[in-house]
Amino acid sequence: MKTSPRHRAADLAYSTIREGVMAGRWPSGAHLREIELASELGVSRTPVREALRRLASEGVLKFEPHIGVTVPDWSATDLDEIFELRSRLESYAAELAALRADKAAIAAMREANLEMERAAFSGSVPDTVAVTANNDRFHRLIVTASGSKRLAGFIASVVELPLVVRTFARFDAHAMRRSIAHHNEIVEAISHRDPVWAGAVMRAHIQAGRHVMLGERSEAG
Repeated sequence: MKTSPRHRAADLAYSTIREGVMAGRWPSGAHLREIELASELGVSRTPVREALRRLASEGVLKFEPHIGVTVPDWSATDLDEIFELRSRLESYAAELAALRADKAAIAAMREANLEMERAAFSGSVPDTVAVTANNDRFHRLIVTASGSKRLAGFIASVVELPLVVRTFARFDAHAMRRSIAHHNEIVEAISHRDPVWAGAVMRAHIQAGRHVMLGERSEAG
């Protein structure tokens, strides 16, 4: 079955806008206007509207009545709550994964982290889009290995993709290496079937990201 031109245009708009958000092209709170994006992409407003709605439904963008579509912004209270929930939920996922992950899942975690390291350090500058994608893959593999569908749903509702992107955009080489080292240690803990170790490192890992974002807020203030 062939894809219609309208669907192809909507897919193009979706992927282009999503990559722009992931690359930090627009600042938090920026208003994304259909007419400007349509002109830039060389398509009509309809596929752009569809793409924006899809991205808003996924939590990548935010839709507000009478305002439109914007790049999400977070207060210090929001950041505290998001990172605290992630710390509790994802550390539990790591603990369960240490008890349930099979060899294939562990190998996939190692590969995702290796690809993340390559994206971070193989070029002259980090490929933030690829870093984010492989980080997301790594964390999803752990949640899947936990074997808990309810936990996966809870975590999906908490993780904010643009916030993850902004966190990585703030990382210097030291912070990036620390993040990758945390991943390696989490995999080691899971492979050794040690839930206490896996959970503890995951908590430290997420709290490190929290301090990066709270530091950004302090500097901005």
